[in-house]
Amino acid sequence: MTPRDLLRRAGVWLAFPGLLAAPGCGYALAGRGSNLPSYIQTVGVPLFANRTTVFEVEQVLTERVRAEFIGRGKYRVVPVATGVDARLDGAITSIAVAPSALNEQGQATRYAVAFTLDISFTDLKTNRVLWQNPALVFREEYDVATVAGGSATDVAGFFGQSANALERIANDCAKSIVSSILEAF
Repeated sequence: MTPRDLLRRAGVWLAFPGLLAAPGCGYALAGRGSNLPSYIQTVGVPLFANRTTVFEVEQVLTERVRAEFIGRGKYRVVPVATGVDARLDGAITSIAVAPSALNEQGQATRYAVAFTLDISFTDLKTNRVLWQNPALVFREEYDVATVAGGSATDVAGFFGQSANALERIANDCAKSIVSSILEAF
């Protein structure tokens, strides 16, 4: 065995106790934490308001937010605003879609989609707003082939081309909203 091999083995054995201690050091996987009060067990997520011209976007986004809360495994989520420990109120205030990349023929190959939302999360036991953002902007870029299957020049047209576009964007936006509430508290 060479001196280099001995050093490698010694390094592994010296690092091993640190690896064993790491799980207890207070770190958690991103996206799974929650610092909400422990008595919050039931969260009401009533239908979001829609202040845009995009038909039914509030239904899809509200359902995705509910599913994301349920996916965290800690909360019972109901579609009502009363008889719950906490309530998430939301309004979609604007949606913008703009081409962000073009091909040689001048056709859009990627779109930038931006949702602006007014979101508040209220502890109904203490009647205190725990988290609020009246101008939460969710912005993401999507390839045309993966969301719309073509090009569009207006917001309603973009979402009208494919239900998949709205589903995917709403899913990504819901993850962002729930993570903001649970992890930034």
